[in-house]
Amino acid sequence: MILLKDCYHIATFNESMDELKGYDILIKGNRIERIGKGIELPKKSEIEIINCSNYLIIPGMINTHHHLYQTLTRNLPKVQDAKLFDWLTYLYPIWARIDEEAIYYATLLGCGELLKTGATTTTDHHYLYPESFSGDLLGIQFEATEKLGIRFSPSRGSMTLGKSKGGLPSDEVTETLEEVIEDSIRVIEKYHDDSPLSMRKIILAPCSPFSVDRDLMKETARLGRSYSLLLHTHLAETVEEEEYCCSRFGKRPLALMEELAWVGKDVYFAHGVHFNDYELELLAQTGTSISHCPTSNMRLGSGIARIREMIDMGITVGLGVDGSASNDSSDMLGEVRNAMLLQRVRYGPEGLKAREALSLAIKGGSAILNYTELGSIEEGRGADLALFDLNTLQYAGGLSDPLATIVFAGYNHETAYTIVNGKVAVKEGRLVNFPEEEIVRKVNEFSARLLSSCKE
Repeated sequence: MILLKDCYHIATFNESMDELKGYDILIKGNRIERIGKGIELPKKSEIEIINCSNYLIIPGMINTHHHLYQTLTRNLPKVQDAKLFDWLTYLYPIWARIDEEAIYYATLLGCGELLKTGATTTTDHHYLYPESFSGDLLGIQFEATEKLGIRFSPSRGSMTLGKSKGGLPSDEVTETLEEVIEDSIRVIEKYHDDSPLSMRKIILAPCSPFSVDRDLMKETARLGRSYSLLLHTHLAETVEEEEYCCSRFGKRPLALMEELAWVGKDVYFAHGVHFNDYELELLAQTGTSISHCPTSNMRLGSGIARIREMIDMGITVGLGVDGSASNDSSDMLGEVRNAMLLQRVRYGPEGLKAREALSLAIKGGSAILNYTELGSIEEGRGADLALFDLNTLQYAGGLSDPLATIVFAGYNHETAYTIVNGKVAVKEGRLVNFPEEEIVRKVNEFSARLLSSCKE
């Protein structure tokens, strides 16, 4: 058991959005057992007590879009200022050299950053399966995430449309339709767990309209729905994508998805920057969701998604940090701040409020990934929590609104504690289950090796 004692401020994110002061939270197993003042425990009970008198407690945030392998290729000089298509064309040959051990440590790095910035659940859109890669890729990732203690719902991604077939990726990182479907079935049968507080869920996710063919989209949708899985892909991220779809398929990206039966409550798209009015109505009517990735959209100059309008129309929106080669970090709380600020650029100072931005990362994420027992601090709910120390230099002077201060103020977005599934994964700002120094050393070695091999 864990007792969070005398919490300075609890933002429950329950239906009434209640905020509490001076309450305790008792965690038993992987659920919140009790919320109240002065909770007393049996004298012989084994319990970890955390003094939370300076802490803000929020539900763990949920990252709905990532490419964890990209932590190995952050900040590359030649694509620091590139648009998406040029950026991808440069990086595909580099990524083709990623091996099994590199995937393991890249996953540790990205998930470690997420845990330390308040995310307790993440997905990963891994669509890159180089010819030279022979291991169980998702198995390697599950080994890493279980070691760290983060809740993980990755996608079995795919690319089948290489340059020789008119697509964007190099042929060496694509697969055949048969290979994708066969391995997708294997991954589902081996790893998928649809229980309410599952630590392992599988999503199926062809990469994008410019890297897969129509047959793969159709077969993936059929397979996913036969197992009641979520479907995911990139869509409407850039003007170039729109132009590509109109030229190749004679229609806009979302119209192509509609033709392929890729809309509905079991579908969510990453980005959704360039939707017109009709397309927003279609998303709302079909229950299709969006993973908003503001930092990546700014980094690549892709545009500003119409998130304010999506929210007002009832479209479910979550947040994603996106890949660490287009965001360059896996900073979940930083993503919340950027989401709030970017909407204000488009819609003015009320474009997105602090609590709304946090709600995208908490309630939006739990809704998209179908974690119905996460996303709020209530008795009986899953014990995924992020604890922020407000008695620090960065928040001084901002405590008139303890919840909003972590969005408006602060320069270090790290938690004091992060609790996942009732277990402490970050303690006093450090990862509990894996030495951070080893992750740093290994990732820097792999990164240098990748770049060196591409120069040979």
